[in-house]
Amino acid sequence: MLARVILDFGSARMRATTVAIDDPGPLEAFLPESGPCTAFIRRGEGFVGLGEAARFETDRLEAADVWWDEISNQIDHDSEMPGEFGTGPIAVGSFTFDPDRSEDRSVLVIPRIIIGRRGGVFWMTKLGAARGDMALPARRERVASPVNPTAVGGAMGEDIWTRIVGEVVDLIRNDEVHKVVLARDLIVRADEPLDLRYLLDRLIENYPMTWAYLVDGMIGATPELLLRRQGGLVTSRVLAGTVWREGDTVDPLQLAAELARSQKDISEHEFAVASVAEALAPYCQAMNVPEAPSVLKLPNVMHLATDITGSVGPDTGALALAAALHPSAAVCGTPTHLALDIISELESLDRGRYAGPVGWTDMYGDGEWAIALRGGQVRPETPQEIQLFAGAGIVADSDPSVELAETGAKLVPMLQALGLDS
Repeated sequence: MLARVILDFGSARMRATTVAIDDPGPLEAFLPESGPCTAFIRRGEGFVGLGEAARFETDRLEAADVWWDEISNQIDHDSEMPGEFGTGPIAVGSFTFDPDRSEDRSVLVIPRIIIGRRGGVFWMTKLGAARGDMALPARRERVASPVNPTAVGGAMGEDIWTRIVGEVVDLIRNDEVHKVVLARDLIVRADEPLDLRYLLDRLIENYPMTWAYLVDGMIGATPELLLRRQGGLVTSRVLAGTVWREGDTVDPLQLAAELARSQKDISEHEFAVASVAEALAPYCQAMNVPEAPSVLKLPNVMHLATDITGSVGPDTGALALAAALHPSAAVCGTPTHLALDIISELESLDRGRYAGPVGWTDMYGDGEWAIALRGGQVRPETPQEIQLFAGAGIVADSDPSVELAETGAKLVPMLQALGLDS
């Protein structure tokens, strides 16, 4: 197991102070021009994190859970708003899709400053600060748009990818596996380093109903919440089954009706729901799984969606639940071990932290973990370049050309943010 810890505590214990603040305005406006920062925002609510008090690099969610438990027990928290969901010191993370087959590393960081908003409550938390040192950081003045962004291809061409989809369909029809989620990538390169704050602004503006995330070079706007744990309640939103608009003349109600009747999409969705329900069951005293999905409408696509809820005990935290749920059939396939083997053999792509858990947890085990979809990754060695990802669930009735078009639709949010949507 890879593990690297960077601490900036300065003593065996650390003080953290949380105070109520006036409405700070758009949270993303506090992200600095340089230095580490994080964000997790939906409909204007969530948080931004500035700086790092501690950092843990690993290849296992379980190891990160143990580390955070140890570290959080060293923090003395003085709060004006105890019990408010999401306030106080938090750990923010982004984890690899398949740690056994990736050269990337998972990361969990503790921001030094957190500015948040939720349900009409506004707060700031600072680590290493007392109440007399709680001034808000300065807001930024401007962010730079990408300079001459150009798509330069990915790990494989579209023709090769569709051929691989056909191979997987044959495996499924021969009963060797039930479902496999295949991804492809697209590299976009600019003339100057990309300002991820600009991309985040565009994602928040264009896709407010999604969870916009920024963690250690991973950025995107995902519609899929792996889980939220708040007190004894856990919620998981399962998305699988997709339709998209091609042109402004298409009636969205007609598209939604077609999606709700599509046996191919219903079958794909049922696999994903079953995998999440089975993974949650050992941790829940009671659980509710709706009999039929709803249709989630986003600006460019629609998904079949099911919200699963359950009650969990105090000893099962959000990170432990994320470890139990990942990877679900929505991003991997089923049976899981067979789908992972097929992805590794045929996809020709290191997904890194794409389709892995991304989110946060607090000192009490509450938190939110989404799936890192509709996004991309910028690496320190190539700051002018971003690797975008998109995937599609392959089942027996899949048409390779349709699945390719679906991945194209899922690339749209990031291409729009980069100015390449035309």
